[in-house]
Amino acid sequence: MTTNNHEVIFAIVNSGYAEEVMDVARENGARGGTIINARGVAGEEAAAFFGITLHAEKEILMMVVDKSIRDDILNAIYKQMGMAKKAQGIAFSLPVSDVAGLVKDPDPKEIEE
Repeated sequence: MTTNNHEVIFAIVNSGYAEEVMDVARENGARGGTIINARGVAGEEAAAFFGITLHAEKEILMMVVDKSIRDDILNAIYKQMGMAKKAQGIAFSLPVSDVAGLVKDPDPKEIEE
């Protein structure tokens, strides 16, 4: 394991929208992510407060990204998939202290044919 300047971004959206969020994230530098099926449990008070309709079925997209692109990805997700959109998404990031298993972009000279 190595200590890195990475963050994990979580995007929670209505079911069926995580792939679109991933597309937005890729356009802003993310390389991949993991989608987890989930179920929302917010009460009606929260829905009224945020002015949204709640859909119980959710998807959570997790992406480990370099800190240098975190803000670009979060801003793009907010603009294109936020609460005012059909995806009704929220996104946030948390620091990652250690990462194992990430592969750097391969050097074309090192790729075996």
